[in-house]
Amino acid sequence: MINKQLAEKMKNDVGISVASVLLPKSQRVDMTKWSVVACDQYTSEPGYWEEVRDFVGDSPSTLGLIFPEAYLETDDENSKAKRIEDISARMREYLQDDLFEELKDTVILVERRFPSGRTRCGLMLAVDLERYDYSAGSKSLIRATEGTILDRLPPRIRIRENAPLELPHVMLLVDDRDETVIEPLFSQRQSFTKVYDFKLMKNGGSIKGWAINDEASIEGIYESLVKLSEPQHFTEKYSLSETQDPYLFAAGDGNHSLATAKACWEKIKNTLTPEERENHPARFALVEVVNLHDKGLIFEPIHRLLFNVDAEMFIQAFCRHYNDLGCKAYVTPHKPDPISGSHVIGYVSEASTGYLMVEKPVGNLDVSTLQGFIDIFIKENPSTTVDYVHGDDVVERIGREKGCMGFFLSPMDKNNLFKTVILDGALPRKTFSMGEAHEKRFYLEARRIR
Repeated sequence: MINKQLAEKMKNDVGISVASVLLPKSQRVDMTKWSVVACDQYTSEPGYWEEVRDFVGDSPSTLGLIFPEAYLETDDENSKAKRIEDISARMREYLQDDLFEELKDTVILVERRFPSGRTRCGLMLAVDLERYDYSAGSKSLIRATEGTILDRLPPRIRIRENAPLELPHVMLLVDDRDETVIEPLFSQRQSFTKVYDFKLMKNGGSIKGWAINDEASIEGIYESLVKLSEPQHFTEKYSLSETQDPYLFAAGDGNHSLATAKACWEKIKNTLTPEERENHPARFALVEVVNLHDKGLIFEPIHRLLFNVDAEMFIQAFCRHYNDLGCKAYVTPHKPDPISGSHVIGYVSEASTGYLMVEKPVGNLDVSTLQGFIDIFIKENPSTTVDYVHGDDVVERIGREKGCMGFFLSPMDKNNLFKTVILDGALPRKTFSMGEAHEKRFYLEARRIR
C-alpha cells in the first residue's frame, strides 16, 4: 500500500495517481482476442474491423467496449446511439460477471515487442486532468502536442459520460534524456510480478506487463518525475530565456480521448463538493507514459487522403492560393532537388502523380502547408472529405481510386517535439504518428471512472 502522504505529493507535484488498475482474469479470457488496437486506426479500412469482429466472435473483448471510428461516417444516428448503449451495457456485464481482477496501488510496466524486433517500454498510471489543458497557448503540466479538433469530441463524450470504465489508448511522452524514470524499472523487471504476456492480433507483435506496487519503486518514479519538472532544470534543458511553467507530459497519442476525459470531468466536478473533487475517479485518466528517447519509439508521418475530390481542381487551387500569398507554388512530375526552406509534397490520384512544390512557405512544416489549404478547400467544397492514414502503401492504393487523392508527408524529428511545442504551441493536427497503425497502443487495462 502507498502511504497517503506520498499519494498526495504525486498528485500535487507531478500530476499522477497510483490507485488501481483492472485486468481481465486470464483464466477466463483469451487475451489475444481481448486486446484490440486503438479505435482511431484503420478509419478508411472498415474491412480491418470486420476481420477483427470475425476473429473475436463471442469471446470477451475490448472490441465490444469501444467505437471504431471507421463506423462514424457509415453509421446513421440510430446505429451510433445503439452502439454507444451497447458499449455501456457490455461494460456493466463484464463488471457484474466478475471478469476483472483489481490491482490496487499499482503501476504496470509494459514491454511492447513489434514484428520487426523493436521494443518499446512504458508505464501505466493515471494522470490528473486538473493538470491538463489542450487549449492553444497552454502552459499546463500536461499539454497537447497537436491541435485538438473539437468536432471529434461529442461522440467520445457520449460514450464516456455514461460508461463505468475507461479503456485507454492514450500515450503520454516524457523528455527523459538520461533515462531515469522507466528504464531503471525495466532493468529490474524480473523482480516484479508478471501480470500478462501474450501475442497481439493481426501483426500487432506481443506485449508483457509487470505489476509494480512496492512503495520504494513508486517513490522512485515520483522523484524522477519531480526532477524532470523542476523549473531550473526545465529552463536549462530547453535553453529558455526566462523561467516558464514546466511541461512534463506531452500527449503523443490519444489526445482526443484525453480531451474527452477532461470535458467529462469539467462537467462532473461542478456537481461535487470541494472534498469530493479531490479524489473522484473521473478526475484522473489512465495512460501509458513512454520516454521520448526510447529507441523503439519511431515518429512516422501521417499522410492525407481526400475523397470525392477533383484532383486537377485541387492542384490548381493549391498553387493559386500559395502564389497569392507570395510563395512560389507549382507542380512537377519528378521529385525536385531540395531547395532550402521549401516544402515538397508528393501526391497520387487516379490520373496523375507528382509533387507540389512551395518555395518560401509561410509555415515551418510541410504538414501545415498542406493541411492549411485542405481546410480551406473542404470549407469551399463540403462534399470533399479528408482522412489521416499511416503507411505509403495505403496512400498509393486508395489515393489512386476514382475520385480520390493521396498526399505523402515527411517525418518529424522527435527530438524537437518538446521545445517546438514550448516555443510555438501545439503543432498542426495529425503532424506525426508514434509508429504505424499496427504499432499503436492496444486496449488492455481498464479503470473504474464511477
